[in-house]
Parts: sequence; C-alpha cells; structure tokens
Amino acid sequence: MSEVLRHMGRNVRIGKDVRIWHFTYIGDDTEIGDGTKIGSLVHVDYGVKIGSRCKIEGSSYIPPLTVIGDDVFVGPGVVFTNDPYPMSPRMVGVTVEDGAVVCAGAMLKAGVRVGAKAIVGMGAVVTRDVPPETVVFGNPARVRYSLDEYLEKKGKWEES
Repeated sequence: MSEVLRHMGRNVRIGKDVRIWHFTYIGDDTEIGDGTKIGSLVHVDYGVKIGSRCKIEGSSYIPPLTVIGDDVFVGPGVVFTNDPYPMSPRMVGVTVEDGAVVCAGAMLKAGVRVGAKAIVGMGAVVTRDVPPETVVFGNPARVRYSLDEYLEKKGKWEES
C-alpha cells in the first residue's frame, strides 16, 4: 500500500497484495479483494465492495453502495453514481459483474448493472443495464456489438 495514502476509513477490509496509490481515499466499511490495484486520486466512498484482481485507474469516483466483481477494469476518470433523483434520501449503487471493462470517462447512472464480461466504451453515458458479453458506447450508451465481435476487432488491431 502506498505510503502517501491520505485517508483510510474505519472497518476497511483489504485483501492480500492490494496496491493503493497516492492521494486515494478509502471510506468506512469498504471491502477490497486480493490483488486489486487502485490508482492515484481515486475516491472510494463508504460501503463499497471491490472484488479481487481488479484495476481501478486514477481519478475515478466510486460512491457508496457500488459493487464491483472480480477481474474488473475501471479506466481513468470513470464516474459511478448512486442517487437517481438528487437529492433523494434513498440511494442505489451500480453493480459491475465479473470480468467487465469500463473505459475512461464513462458515467454510470445509479442502479445500473454492467453484465459479466461486458465492455463500456470510453465516454459512454450508461443509463440502462448492460447485458453480459456486449459492447456499449455513446450518449446514451447503446449495444454496438457482441464480445466476440469486439475480440475479433481487437485481435486484428493487435496483429497489424
């Protein structure tokens, strides 16, 4: 864990081999699974659950009630929300299932679920649930293709 961690809340449970970088806030009653890496300037609020082997890039905001599964990538500057009707006394978190990718600058509306192995493109504004193994992007985010199509495009790009 970084020596420049500025604040760690009470009752925080941190797994083995977790790395937390500079100027990161971790709120009360948060759980972080084994092998997860959290970048600089990330704000993880209270009551958040982050799985194992995740990578949370810098300057992301993860509010209370957010649940992130195992093997999830959260790109830089991602904003999760938890209040569908601000300022409501009732909040609901975002759930990101195992193996999902949320790319840089995406914004996710309170209460949405990102399915397992789904990919949320950079800058996407997610206002509805994202089905497993699909790729969404845009404002508002819409399904653009399947995970298989994405992996084929990625493979061709990596070969060139």
